[in-house]
Amino acid sequence: MEEGKEITTSLKKLDLNSNIMTSTPSKSSLFSPALQSPGLLSCRRRRPGKSKPPSLLSLCLGVVGKNLQDIIAHLSDISIAFPPHIKMTIAAIARRRKMLCDEVIIPLADTSWEILDISGSEVTDSGLIEVTKTCKFLRAVDISRCNKITASSVSVLVEHCKSLQTLRCGGCPRSDYTARCCLTLLKPKLDDMVGDSWEELDTAEISHNAESLHWLVWPNIDKDSLEILATECPRISVNPKRSPFGFRGKDIPIEAFPDTALDVLFVQEINPSTWAASGFTLKPVSPILSNSKELSLAEKFRLAFVERDTRLAPKRAKNARQHQRRSDREWMTMSAEAKAIVLASQVSKSLHGRN
Repeated sequence: MEEGKEITTSLKKLDLNSNIMTSTPSKSSLFSPALQSPGLLSCRRRRPGKSKPPSLLSLCLGVVGKNLQDIIAHLSDISIAFPPHIKMTIAAIARRRKMLCDEVIIPLADTSWEILDISGSEVTDSGLIEVTKTCKFLRAVDISRCNKITASSVSVLVEHCKSLQTLRCGGCPRSDYTARCCLTLLKPKLDDMVGDSWEELDTAEISHNAESLHWLVWPNIDKDSLEILATECPRISVNPKRSPFGFRGKDIPIEAFPDTALDVLFVQEINPSTWAASGFTLKPVSPILSNSKELSLAEKFRLAFVERDTRLAPKRAKNARQHQRRSDREWMTMSAEAKAIVLASQVSKSLHGRN
């Protein structure tokens, strides 16, 4: 505990903004210029065959990563002083050390983030919902191999992140099931409504979410889901292939290719021994074939209930509004007091109109 407090005190004294470069990176960069540090950018400009010693910032972040377990309890206090790219680097190290969870990602989340990689982590629905409420400018999100993420948090993700263009999912049976449950969030459709008139419909009830989503990375997508997306949502390209001509006249972003981690740019100068400290070295994970039989019967019922509850929530809200409107109309027609109020308002309007 004493060691953790000493690390926390030292981190508060660090000036992590002093070396940020002013030069603008190329347009092919993965991330926004505001999120990039000089050390991370310089590694892309090195000449082949020439090595460069790591920067002091990279060495410090390596020490922080190796002792991450000692400062997790204090992250909410010390992360306030961190610039966005430092927060992203710590989150990337935590993910590689298999330590990324709600307690880590929530205090690190920054409003300027444009990518979010929580693949293979222990982040839950609550953590993803809190992060998406903070990071509203996300362009690419990787939730693949996340066993604790369900359609309810993905619904909040597409609702708050209007700039979301790339979504990575699947990779394990639970994540594949979540992806199938999210198909209704991606398809444009008009909800079944039994309103009194079209004029009473809210705009939110006739529009759809994920309007900016164009790239879906789902390695083990089943044929039925692929056919549904191809016929009902052709604007989304599933598992795009590398091509010099792009896809339908549009350049395919790097984030749409699963062989590159979204957060790899932020750990290029960090020594890999940092996340090997816990006896774990990150290796490419081969996609696991989806098999619904691997889920228990109780888990299937629970996931089905969550999906149904999420799907019927807008309809319940609509029914409540319709019931309230009908109650108001009945009160207006049956109550003498209500009639008097209506007549008085009409007389008042007519008097104001004459004046």
